[in-house]
Amino acid sequence: MPRTVTRRRWVSLLALLLATVVVGVGAPQTGAIAAPNPAPKENDEKKLRDNLEAAAKGQIEAQRKLDDAKRRAFRLNKEVAALDTQVDVMRTQVGAMALESYRTGRLTPLSALLNSASPDDFLRRAGSLEMMAQRDAGALRGYQEAHEAAQQAKAQLDAEVQEQKKQVATLAQRKADAERALRSVGGGTTSAGYINPNSPAAQPAKRNSDGSWPSESCSVDDPTPASGCITPRTLHALREAQADGFKRYVSCHRSGGGGEHPKGRACDFSAAAGGFQNKSATGGDKTYGDNLAAYFIKNADALGVLYVIWYRRIWMPGTGWKSYNGGSDPAANHTNHVHLSML
Repeated sequence: MPRTVTRRRWVSLLALLLATVVVGVGAPQTGAIAAPNPAPKENDEKKLRDNLEAAAKGQIEAQRKLDDAKRRAFRLNKEVAALDTQVDVMRTQVGAMALESYRTGRLTPLSALLNSASPDDFLRRAGSLEMMAQRDAGALRGYQEAHEAAQQAKAQLDAEVQEQKKQVATLAQRKADAERALRSVGGGTTSAGYINPNSPAAQPAKRNSDGSWPSESCSVDDPTPASGCITPRTLHALREAQADGFKRYVSCHRSGGGGEHPKGRACDFSAAAGGFQNKSATGGDKTYGDNLAAYFIKNADALGVLYVIWYRRIWMPGTGWKSYNGGSDPAANHTNHVHLSML
């Protein structure tokens, strides 16, 4: 075979091979299933998530303290009203005693002795004198105790009012902190979000006796394909959502990075039925994400939700829905999955 023909064949084969490689590498894989990456800019995203977590936790704690202060103030208001009524009654009794003493004069041991017809009569009068003294002393003591109790309750009520003002100021500060953190990445403006009053009601997660949330560690197995561990409260929220019909692909624990995933306090819920896709959800997938986000918002207090991110928006207690800019791809902007972070 001539050398020129052989060389031409080798050149043709090489060109065909190069074309195959270029096509294989350059062709975009739209719609491919891949784990969402909500932290494309690890440093900036970690700082943002840390700031959002601190702000959201501060809001929830301040709201809890405010609610507690309101409950205590309500109870103290009723107590003060009852004590004021008691003081008024005791004041009337003491006034009547004083008026009686002024009109009739006080019975003294000397007058009891001089006016007694017999020793037995004297003993009877002396007994009456002692009973009157005990009655008067008891009435005066009761009035004093009721008055002091009323003053103490009013002081406690004043303290609760001041506590309410303090927590309202804290809520405002935490809200400002969250909005400032979001503005740092181009978000933070008030946005129409996803609210559905017809969302199912989830079973509440366990709380402490005072209504606060117990501290939980990453202590239970993550049942999602992500493996690893999650907190009991996160598992409860996941199970409740699935029980209420949100059964598409979910991934919770993720090693490394910022945010709540490594702590077992976050899950990513795919909008698409087949798993995470590298494109923004549309149609039925978008509706699924809307409904899921609305579900977590409605049940935020019952489940212990820290914040929810979906479709370039973030919801936090005390701020409502705000615009969110996480990056330039569907995973970073959370347009292909709903992100749930838990307390």
